[in-house]
Amino acid sequence: MFESVQSLIDEHRRVQEELSDPAVHADAARAKRVNRRFAELSRIVRAHEEWTQAGDDLAAARELADEDPAFADEIPALEERLAETQERLRRLLIPRDPDDARDVIMEIKAGEGGAESALFAADLLRMYTQYAAARGWKTEVIEFDASDLGGYKNVQVAFKGSSSDPAQGVWAHLKYEGGVHRVQRVPATESQGRIHTSTTGVLVFPEVDEPEELQIDPNDLKIDVYRSSGPGGQSVNTTDSAVRITHLPTGIVVSMQNEKSQLQNREAAMRVLRARLLAKQQEELAAQAADQRKSQIRGMDRSERIRTYNFPENRIADHRTGYKAYNLDQVMDGALEPVIDSCIAADEAERLEHLGE
Repeated sequence: MFESVQSLIDEHRRVQEELSDPAVHADAARAKRVNRRFAELSRIVRAHEEWTQAGDDLAAARELADEDPAFADEIPALEERLAETQERLRRLLIPRDPDDARDVIMEIKAGEGGAESALFAADLLRMYTQYAAARGWKTEVIEFDASDLGGYKNVQVAFKGSSSDPAQGVWAHLKYEGGVHRVQRVPATESQGRIHTSTTGVLVFPEVDEPEELQIDPNDLKIDVYRSSGPGGQSVNTTDSAVRITHLPTGIVVSMQNEKSQLQNREAAMRVLRARLLAKQQEELAAQAADQRKSQIRGMDRSERIRTYNFPENRIADHRTGYKAYNLDQVMDGALEPVIDSCIAADEAERLEHLGE
């Protein structure tokens, strides 16, 4: 595996030179791509330097051990350091998801459980926004359909990161959240104190960086405008500002009504449509590529139950990785890092296992 490192070091040098070219920064989309690649390669270069240094230190200690016993005493620690740096470099050489640095559009939808499911959708939204704030990401609610009790029948939210390093990207972390989230607790509407089980669905899409990145033929779009309405069908304005866009070739439908103008709703709808089309395009490419193994950790089966939130036991459990902890109250306040880290680790382990097949 390490034979490829020199070519990556050479590429890192070329990319570094490219970043010094003013023409690169004149094109925002190109600059973003080059910066992302530079950040990714920089991690590999640093890891390689640490591994090489560890090997040199160990070789020197072994050479001097016969003359000075103090060097012999250092050998076990140096061997451990060499193994650690080698494993770190090995993991960085795993082919990375090309979308890891992208921002994300997430959709949280109420499922089985009626009002309780909608309330849990609001809880999940708060959990993700708290997690995003801790990571320094920006959050933007694009569209929502509120329930009577303060929950959400459906809410779409965008997360925008601040790092060009793909390992710190929004998609690199939130891509594992798609699926069915199951909650077990006593609903606010339950007078007998009985525990109910409800489900809420989460869909996650990598956001398109620039509209030009994904071309959409205007002839493939059916655009309808209608009057926005609030809960219960009551009109919230007197103009046809709501927008529904149907992508005819795929049948994907996106509706927006929360913005005040038709233009704003149309722009928001196109933003979500592009993200959904990108995700669909990538799913199809992955399915067609015989040599590309689909991760079991972030499979796109949207009916899969991925996690259980048990409030009476204060327990969080991820069914894909086996992760379990009894700090659900902290997780719901945004302490989601260990749960997501378990998904990242399991995904890396699987890809390492099948590397070279």
